Amino acid sequence: KTYSPANQVIIVIPIQLLYSRISRMLIQQVTRRAGRQSIQRCLSSGGANPWTDYAMAPPDPIIGLGDAFRADTFEKKVIVGVGAYRDDLGKPYVLPCVREAEQILQSQLLDHEYSGIAGDPEFVDLALKFAFGDDSAPMLENRIGGVQTLSGTGGLRVFGEMLSKHGHKHIYVPNPTWGNHIPIMQNAGLEVRKYSYYNLETSDLDFDRMVKDIADMPEGSCILLHACAHNPTGMDPTMEQWKQISDLVKKHKLLPFFDCAYQGFASGNAPKDAAALRLFVEEGHKLALVQSFSKNFGLYGQRVGALSIVGADEEEAKRVTSQMKLCIRPMYSNPPRHGARIVTTILSDPRLTADFIDQCKGMADRINDMRISLRSKLEDSGSNRSWEHVTKQIGMFAYSGMSKEEVIQMREKHHIYCTADGRISMAGVTSGNVDYIANAIHDVTKN
Repeated sequence: KTYSPANQVIIVIPIQLLYSRISRMLIQQVTRRAGRQSIQRCLSSGGANPWTDYAMAPPDPIIGLGDAFRADTFEKKVIVGVGAYRDDLGKPYVLPCVREAEQILQSQLLDHEYSGIAGDPEFVDLALKFAFGDDSAPMLENRIGGVQTLSGTGGLRVFGEMLSKHGHKHIYVPNPTWGNHIPIMQNAGLEVRKYSYYNLETSDLDFDRMVKDIADMPEGSCILLHACAHNPTGMDPTMEQWKQISDLVKKHKLLPFFDCAYQGFASGNAPKDAAALRLFVEEGHKLALVQSFSKNFGLYGQRVGALSIVGADEEEAKRVTSQMKLCIRPMYSNPPRHGARIVTTILSDPRLTADFIDQCKGMADRINDMRISLRSKLEDSGSNRSWEHVTKQIGMFAYSGMSKEEVIQMREKHHIYCTADGRISMAGVTSGNVDYIANAIHDVTKN
């Protein structure tokens, strides 16, 4: 109660209201004090800008290459660094079957609702049949579980995180491997270890050291294998060598994880490009697979992929798939729909599938023709180096054997852009520039 001395009026304030006012006053005082301390900390660290300590990140070695190329004003400049197909005029190429599938989808007036966490079930089923084969025993027994992913990159990240959550501390990748494999797996919490794969001196597969390294891997380790068209070397094991690798992986109880980014694009024959994967399945391995549909379907910007595992039975496959979904939900929630719809439309239609096979083979054949032409022109130039490996390799890339210094010299002197390890995207080689490229390579390697 409060007494007013002027008129002896008694004012009654409810105790709850008094407590509320006192609480607000205390909160305001604490907040003001904390705010002053926060500002003082910002000022003491160089200013109120919270981004002051953020350094400029180095450019991506491949994306940055494209930026440098675009800034170059030289008329005859050439880029053979980016892993995207180009036609013989050096232009981006959209498969006619993809154009037709898009027209079909447009006519259906489809909605744009969310996909489920695992993506489009029909797409996943067709993707798995494309890789494992319609007659694959695990497919027929429902022992393969899978999800749609953000192309191969997203599938790799999901699998790496799933491994990390289930006790794996490391993963083995070939040396060399696709540059993004390493940060993807590191960011997923795994130590990245390397096993021998390629001999730079002979420009060939280093198979003896490879099998020795595999034999030395700790039991239970996960080993990443390129299903076909190894990136960056383009050098694949023979089927006899794959059989030896399979036997070693089984003997030492390793977990094989196939990265399949070029099925159909490597040789022009999709079942042939999946032969190593299918061999491992026939040998009884419980394995994992990530697929990308960027190269073979030309859907680079649509981010279409799949991640799958072969389990002991249907129940196990479902359990592992549920763990994939647990990783996906907080990561990107669910995958986009359009690209998966394109692939589904093609692979669910026998005529469009036949068209795809022909058109994909056409891309592979053009690249193989450019390999033959580039090797021939290098040998005709009088080079004292062997260029046999250019035609022994397969897929989008040729691992030229040029040193970093030679690559830089070729860029500065001839305005030809490839990655620092000498990897050349054969998709960027055309009948119109192959002479220029061959002469430039000879010029920087002749001494």
